[in-house]
Amino acid sequence: MATEDTATEKANDSTLIGYEKIGERIACITLDRPDRANAQNYRLLYQLNDAFDRAAADDEVRVIVLRANGKHFSSGHDLSGADDVSLDEVGISAWSGFGLPGMEGHWAREEEAYFGLCWRWRNLPKVTIAEVHGKVIAGGLMLMWPCDLVVASEEATFQDPVVAFGANGVEYFGHPWEVGTRKAKEMLFTGRAITARVAREMGMVNRVVERDRLSEEVMELAQEIAQQPMMGLKTAKESVNQMQDQQGFYSALRSAMSMQQLSHAHNYIVNKLPVDPDGMGIVRELAGKAPLDQ
Repeated sequence: MATEDTATEKANDSTLIGYEKIGERIACITLDRPDRANAQNYRLLYQLNDAFDRAAADDEVRVIVLRANGKHFSSGHDLSGADDVSLDEVGISAWSGFGLPGMEGHWAREEEAYFGLCWRWRNLPKVTIAEVHGKVIAGGLMLMWPCDLVVASEEATFQDPVVAFGANGVEYFGHPWEVGTRKAKEMLFTGRAITARVAREMGMVNRVVERDRLSEEVMELAQEIAQQPMMGLKTAKESVNQMQDQQGFYSALRSAMSMQQLSHAHNYIVNKLPVDPDGMGIVRELAGKAPLDQ
């Protein structure tokens, strides 16, 4: 397939996001940190935000596709600090004090880089489609959930094992809205992944296709949507989002974010760390268990 204005921007090893336009109306953004299963440090997240801004500011673009290189869509947050930047360099919200001690600094960092970016992406004025394959773990859900549509390969799995670390779940707590309250509780309480088929049945995924057809299916969907007038797409998206907001979506996310900070404060007191260190052992055990397929 021919592409125009290809801007993969691989000028140096610190470029973790690819960007290209397909024709005039579709922008494709690619997570490009395959050596770490597209784990997200601040550098990746803010390069992703820049790419979303670029597509949103392009008046020709009507549909934005988010996809990933490598074996997995995203393995979640990378807390190692590898190849990273300071939030003081890249932050875009009114939050500050990222280096302050204790929960004040921790809270500021999570509001800025995790919750704040997700909410910003959820409200982009263009249609967004997540093209998902492989594993989507914890913070990986926070890249997918803000998108309007999700198309997944049949082998894709979705998991949030954060309860194992003594917290309620990822910072953008969309679980009950994405899969319903019963399945959300099962996912969180057990830490087990769910399959793409279950995700589709629960309404979290729009379509499930064979891996070798994933990109083709997404592009066909994007091209179909891109034929619609932008004003119609924009007002339809805003109408659905406003309905969700009226149901309490934003208030529920904020409440869960408060629980997130409470859990971290508890862990700082008990474990001298923001999370329970025993969680890693539990997650390793989970890796050997089959996904929930019902």
